[in-house]
Amino acid sequence: MDLPSVFIAMGPIAIPLLVGAATAFGLSVLLVLSTRWHGFLSLDESDGIQKAHAHPTPRVGGLPMVIGLVAAILVAPADLSQKLWPWIIAGSPAFLFGLAEDLTKRVGVLARLLATMASGVLAWFITGYALTNVDVWGLDWLLQFTAVAVVFTAFAVGGVANAINIIDGLNGLASSMVSWALLGVSALALTLGDTVLASACLLLMACVLGFFLVNWPFGKLFLGDGGAYFLGFALAWACVLLAERHEQVSAFAALLLCTHPIIEVLYSVFRRKVRAQHPGHPDRLHFHSLVKRRLMPRLLPSASNTMR
Repeated sequence: MDLPSVFIAMGPIAIPLLVGAATAFGLSVLLVLSTRWHGFLSLDESDGIQKAHAHPTPRVGGLPMVIGLVAAILVAPADLSQKLWPWIIAGSPAFLFGLAEDLTKRVGVLARLLATMASGVLAWFITGYALTNVDVWGLDWLLQFTAVAVVFTAFAVGGVANAINIIDGLNGLASSMVSWALLGVSALALTLGDTVLASACLLLMACVLGFFLVNWPFGKLFLGDGGAYFLGFALAWACVLLAERHEQVSAFAALLLCTHPIIEVLYSVFRRKVRAQHPGHPDRLHFHSLVKRRLMPRLLPSASNTMR
């Protein structure tokens, strides 16, 4: 599509974009200002092996993003809203189990992993889409069997969702990475004339931006497990739709958009296996943790924790 055509195609979602971003931003600010009333449930304490913040901070940033997306859907064109409601419904298990962990700190890793995979299965059940071609000899034949395709899709969706949660360790890191990846999916979709998928990605990106403005740089509100899992599911599902709706797009193109979190989770599992630790064992050896602890003190030796 040429540039004028892109602007014409995107015109109908201008108001939903503003509504989604404004709603997410406004609710994020409200959560920060009302911390004294909900902090006993929502605060993330500053002590812990993976903690990088200096003061207890609310970790329910996923809530304003999801509500912002719902608000955007309500004012979006009918064809777009019909395509986006399944994202909200299917993403609910991942979001709710993550939010429960944010509020109670008692939901196990396995339960949350299964919830993200359940979101993948639910998305297939609602839309009928599952990965059937990943350009790998032998695996593509197996994926022609519906049960195998659904299980593989659920595993892929759950993997990306948990990968996003793993890189959620510094202000703005996970949300900005997801934003760039969604922008990539949107750009690919636009070149193929799929304005619905492109618009869906941009609407989600607008809601992420509303949260991002409160999260970065001062870290007044954290994404939390609920937000990370929902964003991870949404990004993974956008990649599934891109690959399945357009056979000329290689599944590896979608995979490349998620390179950072996927490499992080694979290397983390390998690293912990070598150290004879549980794959879910928390540590401070993620790439962003190492940059924060080893590189930034050298570059900014006198700066505050927030500035670093």
